[in-house]
Amino acid sequence: MKFRSLYRWPFLPYQHLPHRAHRNFFMVSGATMATILMLGILHARRLYEDRKLKVMKEKGIEPEFSPDAKAAFLKLLPLRSISRFWGLFTGVEIPTWLRPIVYRAWARAFHSDLEEAALPLDGYKSLQEFFGRTLKDGSRPIDPDPHCLVSPVDGTVLKFGELRESAAMIDQVKGFSYSATSLLGASPFLLEDGCKDVTDMEYHEARSKDSGKRSWWRISFASPKVRLPKTACPIRGVFYCVIYLKPGDYHRVHSPVDWHVFLRRHFAGHLFPVNERATQTIRNLHIENERVVLEGQWDEGFMSMAIIGATNVGSIKLFIEPELMTNRPKRKLLQTEPPEERRYEPRGMKLKKGDEVAVFNMGSTVVLVFQAPVAGSTEKDSASSEFKFSIRSGDRIRVGEAIGRWSDV
Repeated sequence: MKFRSLYRWPFLPYQHLPHRAHRNFFMVSGATMATILMLGILHARRLYEDRKLKVMKEKGIEPEFSPDAKAAFLKLLPLRSISRFWGLFTGVEIPTWLRPIVYRAWARAFHSDLEEAALPLDGYKSLQEFFGRTLKDGSRPIDPDPHCLVSPVDGTVLKFGELRESAAMIDQVKGFSYSATSLLGASPFLLEDGCKDVTDMEYHEARSKDSGKRSWWRISFASPKVRLPKTACPIRGVFYCVIYLKPGDYHRVHSPVDWHVFLRRHFAGHLFPVNERATQTIRNLHIENERVVLEGQWDEGFMSMAIIGATNVGSIKLFIEPELMTNRPKRKLLQTEPPEERRYEPRGMKLKKGDEVAVFNMGSTVVLVFQAPVAGSTEKDSASSEFKFSIRSGDRIRVGEAIGRWSDV
C-alpha cells in the first residue's frame, strides 16, 4: 500500500531535496516562524509599556520603585537555562532566502536601522550574528575632544550623577539605590581612608527611618555581598552613568576614553530583564544580574565599566579576553562564591576611545563609574565639579557622543 506524499508547495525551494533535507528544512522553518511570532508578541508588549511610560512622563510623573508579584515570580524561573536555550536557538542557521524577511521583521518591531549594517542582510547566517552585527565605517564618529567622555553604547540614559554619599549609592529608580562597591566589587582604586563604614543595610535603614516606612524587607539580599572596608569611603569626584540598550539597539560596547584596564571581574548572577519596567520592580537589579566589570585608570583617575547581562543576554563576549565564558551552568544552588577575577599584567590592557570592547545579544545595560576633574572647593553646597554632564535622563545617545565635558584650566 502506498501512501500519498506530502503536498509540495510550488514557491518553496526544496522540491528535489532528499527526505532528510525535507525534515531539516521543516525544523529550520518552524524555528523561523516561532521567531517571527515571538517578535510580534514582544513588539506588542513594548508598545504597551512605552505608551504607559510616555503618558506618565507627559503628566510629569516619575516612576517610583514598587515591587510586584511579577518580580517575585521571575525569581522562580530558570532564566539562566532559558537564556542558554535562546542562545542555541538564535544560533540556528537561517536559509539564505529567509534572512532578509526575518531581519526586516525584527527591525520593524524594534526600530533598528538596517542601513547601518556592515553586511547585506543575507550575509548574517543566524539571528545571533545579526544581533551582534558591526556597522559601516563612519556610522559612529567618535567625539575628538580630549576633554570629553563619550558613550560606550547606543541606548537610553536612565540615571547619572556624582557619588556624594559616604556609601557611594547609585540610583536605580526613585525610592531605591544600590552601592557602587556592590556593583563593581571592593576596589582599591575607588576608596580612600578616613570615612565611616556604611553598608547597604545601614543605608536603607537610615532612609527608611526618614520616610517612616522602615521594614526589614528593604534590606538588600544581593549575592555575593560586597561591603565597604572600614575606615574607607569613595574618593572625591566620582561620577556614574547608567545606559540601557533596547533589543533593537546596536549591541556592541566601545571604550568611552583612552585608558588601561588592569582588572576584570565576572559576577555569576541571575539573568533578570533589565528594561525600565524591571528597574521599577526588582530590587538590586544590576547587582543581582550576571555582569562583567572592567576596572582601571585613565588620565583623570579611576575608570570602570560594568557590562550587565539580562534574560536572553547571558552571553557577554569580551574582545580583549575571548576565552571568557559567561552564563555557565551553576553547580551550587545558592550564589555565594566570590567573583572570578583576572588581572592584566604587567601594564594592563590599553584601550583607545572608541575601541570595541564587548558584544552581547538582545538588550542590556552598561554602567560607567569614573573619576573626573573636580574643583578645589570643599564647601558642601558649592559647585564642586568642573566636569559637567551634557545629557539628561531619558535622552537617546549613541556610541561616540559626549556624555560630559570639562575644561582644562
